[in-house]
Amino acid sequence: MYNDVRLDKGFYNITGKTFTQVLTELDPDEEYRDSELAGLDAFERQLKRFDIKVSGERCDTVEKFFATTQSAVLFPEYIRRMVKKGIDSACIADGIFAAVGHIDGMDFRSFYITVNGSNPIAQNIELPTTEVKLANSSEELKKFAGQIKCSYEAIRKQRLDAFGVIVREMGARIGRSINIQICSQLSAGITPATTAGTSITYADLATFWGSMTNNNMDVMICPPALMAEILALPEMKYCVSDYMVSGRVKTPYGVTIIKCSQADDGTIIGLDSTAAAELILGTDIIVDHNKIINKQSEDITASILANVSKLTTAAIKVLKVRTA
Repeated sequence: MYNDVRLDKGFYNITGKTFTQVLTELDPDEEYRDSELAGLDAFERQLKRFDIKVSGERCDTVEKFFATTQSAVLFPEYIRRMVKKGIDSACIADGIFAAVGHIDGMDFRSFYITVNGSNPIAQNIELPTTEVKLANSSEELKKFAGQIKCSYEAIRKQRLDAFGVIVREMGARIGRSINIQICSQLSAGITPATTAGTSITYADLATFWGSMTNNNMDVMICPPALMAEILALPEMKYCVSDYMVSGRVKTPYGVTIIKCSQADDGTIIGLDSTAAAELILGTDIIVDHNKIINKQSEDITASILANVSKLTTAAIKVLKVRTA
């Protein structure tokens, strides 16, 4: 049972496993399927064990984590989860990548595909071919990181819900930095189309969507000002209901429009999210746990290794609004 697990900071150092994965092996979720603890993961059960409330009217302060040496082991995982929430809230990665890969290293060698031939074919004619090729050179994973300068004494009396906002915002800054890399990598090497005039029209959007012939453009990444112009188009007035239901805006022909402040001004990146690119991750979110647990740290740091690998260049298009 969760009450019997002996927590150890060494759980953070097991290669290839997260803290929660190690904890779950010792305290499997299946054991609680028909109990009042169903729906809680192994970490959340430990919060219940030590009566640590991270939100709500009776929310505890940071020092509640440090009431015992065992409960202190949970604090870095709490930090990691708050950072992840911040990254997820700001990063556009969710919903635009065809795959997410994890590697053990600092660099990777991407691959891409080329398609030759067509169907139907006559006798003795070479079959249509999809060729997979490795890139000529390897690429480095990029490190995205953030830091909160604080001592334990400065934060020990802070409510966890308020402190969580600060940590999530650090995560959000990391997420916005990842967005810059995503937009840069996706648009690199793609020759952009241009609008007919100096402002976006519905006809421009429809033409751009139709320009992706062999793939289905289902995502457009737009900077805020340009997205505002698109939403102001008369043809988009009935799309507000989609946002009210799903939190996403879709064009009448089914393309999800994603607002991204880190996208270049006046530029739309169109994707077939099922084929365009892969997100490469080198690590889970890393938090410097040792000093935090021992209350010796003057800062809280978090980092993640990531990059983008294009898979199908034909599944990526770029549109620029013509300047005067």
